[in-house]
Amino acid sequence: MTLETPLDPESRQWTVFTPRKPLLDLRLAEVWKYRDLITLFVRRDFVATYKQTLLGPLWFLLQPLFTTIVFTVIFGKIAKLPTDGIPTFLFYMSGVVVWNYFSDCITRTSQTFNANSGVFGKVYFPRMTVPVASVLTNLITFAIQFVLFMAIVLWFMLQPGSAIQPSWRMIVLPVLILQMAMLGIGVGCLVSALTTRYKDLNMAVGFGVQLWMYGSAVIIPRSDVPPQFQWLMTINPMVPVVESFRFAFLGAGTVEFGQLAIGAVLSVAMFLWGVVVFNRVERTFTDTI
Repeated sequence: MTLETPLDPESRQWTVFTPRKPLLDLRLAEVWKYRDLITLFVRRDFVATYKQTLLGPLWFLLQPLFTTIVFTVIFGKIAKLPTDGIPTFLFYMSGVVVWNYFSDCITRTSQTFNANSGVFGKVYFPRMTVPVASVLTNLITFAIQFVLFMAIVLWFMLQPGSAIQPSWRMIVLPVLILQMAMLGIGVGCLVSALTTRYKDLNMAVGFGVQLWMYGSAVIIPRSDVPPQFQWLMTINPMVPVVESFRFAFLGAGTVEFGQLAIGAVLSVAMFLWGVVVFNRVERTFTDTI
């Protein structure tokens, strides 16, 4: 009787059959299953950001406040740029609060692979939980800065002859936040995926976001942009967000249905594109990072 020696496992050839990935491989259901992990990430990021600082969460208030003061002096008092009839301080404060949330979403999300490569290489969990947690952490910051903004709006409303009045249009705020979050995740995930191969993008993110701000009606209202450059305002999805925010809370701003629709479509498209590329890169990023 002859006994056959089993083949050495290393000499065997394995064929692995996997289902074909759909074109829109979002895996959002998997992310939802890990919502408890997202909560832990949010708590970690919020506490770690200002741990061992003297002022702590007060930095959330000081940053937009001092930025608004600088913009008011330079662009309002010295350059004398128009503000659609809105008090100069409120005009810039509204733009700064909105833009801070969006820029933080891009900046934090764009560092996902580089900042978490050690953790990603040791244990599996949906990598998309990290960008989602970053967006939610930034939402806490936005809420704190928004309270400061509303307090200043209330102070201006109580001034004699003030034209600023509360309006039902404020209900659009959740829609604006959702659009900024989707656009921020999309752009951030796309940049994060590309930085696994092209490290130069790490240097360009902050610079690019700053340039984007100057073309997003934060400094100059859309109504003051020359006609030959209005098309740039139309294709920039952040312009209708900033203008709608001002129109809802301050009663002035250029809001057109067509631009709102274009901005929403571009935001959704960027979200889908960024998430799909992110999910494809996550399977091989350890080989290139």
